[in-house]
Amino acid sequence: MNLDKVNKVRLIEQVSEKTGTNKRQTEQVIDALLNTITTELKSGNTVTLVGFGSFIPKKRHARGGVNPQKPEERIKIPEVTVAKFKTGKALKDALKSR
Repeated sequence: MNLDKVNKVRLIEQVSEKTGTNKRQTEQVIDALLNTITTELKSGNTVTLVGFGSFIPKKRHARGGVNPQKPEERIKIPEVTVAKFKTGKALKDALKSR
């Protein structure tokens, strides 16, 4: 099993080759896509890319915790919004057939 990581630079190179666009244009498109997804999630909206998956904003409620540096100290962990990803059917099927 190949566990190489694909970083942003490598992703830009691969998309640029497949689309025939230059790397600068490809980087601008990828940046715009990521910024749009981030903006929509911050607004509380779900972003669905049919077949690929959905990015869903979820609230993680405030809760109590323990300071790891001082275990006797109790701390309050504030509510936060996190992004969840739900895989789409086409992506699931593609990964199954590897």
